[in-house]
Formats: sequence, structure tokens, C-alpha cells
Amino acid sequence: MSGGTSYWAGAAAEERVAEHYARCGAAIAERRWRGRGGEIDVIARDGDRLIFVEVKASRTHARAAERVSPRQIARLHAAAGEFMAGEPRGADTEARFDVALVDGTGRVEVRENVFL
Repeated sequence: MSGGTSYWAGAAAEERVAEHYARCGAAIAERRWRGRGGEIDVIARDGDRLIFVEVKASRTHARAAERVSPRQIARLHAAAGEFMAGEPRGADTEARFDVALVDGTGRVEVRENVFL
């Protein structure tokens, strides 16, 4: 996939994931939020809890899951810490880390609380 095609495919996957969380009652706080520690694809609010979401897309959910690297997880944690520093409760803000997998048909599978 070329850079431009990959960008648009990623953006479409993130849109599907944001729609999924909104349908489940979460408010989308940020998309493609960037801090010094890295980028977070989607940040949702479920009441007082923040949900930090890493979005991965591929032909199958299994292939998408294989694309999550330890380095990305570390960057996600660093960026989430930066984001939470701006919250009223700071690091005491309740949070969870999800991975959202999008297959070639656009079907979304969310694995909750996977990055402890």
C-alpha cells in the first residue's frame, strides 16, 4: 500500500472505530491526539473514565492484531500519561487501553483493557 493509500485506509479505520465507541455511548474526546510521547488514534470518555484506543487495520482481525508492537504500546502509555496530566485528576484518572481491530470488510472488533 502506498503512503497516501495507507493514510486514508488508516483514517477510515479510525472513523469506523470512533463511530463504534459513540454507538456504545462513549464521547469521542480526541482523534489522532499527538503528544511528545507519541500519537493516540482515538481517545473516548465513558463517564469519568478515559479509553485510549490503538487502531489496527488489515485483511483479517488476526493480521491486524499481529501489527501491534511492544514499542507502540510503550508510546501509547507515554502519550496517555501526557494526556492525563491535563485532566482534573491527573494520573489518578481512571483509564483503560483498548485495541480496535478493523478487517477488510470494515468490521470492528474491540479488545478491551489489553495494555496494562
